[in-house]
Amino acid sequence: TLPVWRRPRVAFFSTGNEVRKVGEPLRMGEVYDSNRYTLWGMLQRLGCEILDMGVVRDDPALLEAAFREAAEAADAVITTGGVSVGEADYTKQIMARLGDVVFWTLAMRPGRPMAFGRIASGGKSALVFGLPGNPVAVMVTFYFFVRDALLTLAGHGDNRLPLFKARASVPMKKRPGRTEFLRGILSESHGECSVKLTGAQGSGILSSMSQANCFVVLRHERGNVTAGEIVDVLPMDALV
Repeated sequence: TLPVWRRPRVAFFSTGNEVRKVGEPLRMGEVYDSNRYTLWGMLQRLGCEILDMGVVRDDPALLEAAFREAAEAADAVITTGGVSVGEADYTKQIMARLGDVVFWTLAMRPGRPMAFGRIASGGKSALVFGLPGNPVAVMVTFYFFVRDALLTLAGHGDNRLPLFKARASVPMKKRPGRTEFLRGILSESHGECSVKLTGAQGSGILSSMSQANCFVVLRHERGNVTAGEIVDVLPMDALV
């Protein structure tokens, strides 16, 4: 007989009137919902039980109903979009109504508008991760926040990923005052590791993740990086 931990149950949904399922025709100002596909893949690789709740429109009543359903069915809830400061961004206020918001907005890029808290409904409660809407920001915040929390719920011990040193083979722009996670390609030659970027680093460019095998972690106080400087890199594990 062995003691075991139950697999975490995770409910997730996208928010936004502009979000459409892949395959549906797009009208002006609408986008396809890539976030649910990447979240599904990352959650599956972590071994979670998954509840895909689809797309919820920017309507406070619909969002509250979705949050209540998720809290009663899952250990953790992940949303994408709706945590910025737009007129139709209701996620944070509904989280506060149903529970509490531990923090909102981070000094990081990508992923600044992220909310974390706990909600309750029907005598049950769940952690809530309100992730940004941009696809790369969703994956980065999942990697550095959600991953560790879900592994802890699953009974894992120390979940921290190791940082390594590598030499930058290209210049990297960086503004002091926030931590930045650039997507890079790490390689080794003659016993020395070097890293270059995947190209444009916009938070909507999914290819910057699909082509990368590591993150270049530029600390809060750091400025621009010149070619030849040593930087911290974090190799990606099997999430992407």
